[in-house]
Amino acid sequence: MCKQDISAFVYDKRGRLLATGQNSYVKTHPLMAKTAISMGEPHKIYLHAEVAALVKCDWSKAYRILVTRYGKDGRPLLAKPCKVCHQVIAMTSIKVIEYT
Repeated sequence: MCKQDISAFVYDKRGRLLATGQNSYVKTHPLMAKTAISMGEPHKIYLHAEVAALVKCDWSKAYRILVTRYGKDGRPLLAKPCKVCHQVIAMTSIKVIEYT
């Protein structure tokens, strides 16, 4: 585990899990990099859990995203999506954003 363990879970309207994703501190994705750079935050080009999950599913079926974060000691921490992730989420059909 790195500094923190951040995961995202995308569900459809019936609550079925469509995809999962985790933060990567070494990999990126063209969507993540392009959005981060266009928003003036090039330091956020590395793949965030929300985007990692979203690129794995059909956005038209996505309804809810849940983001969780745990410290290296296992304690749950706040996992509010960053501005870049909010921008990507806004491109989808997601209606509910939950974070713990």
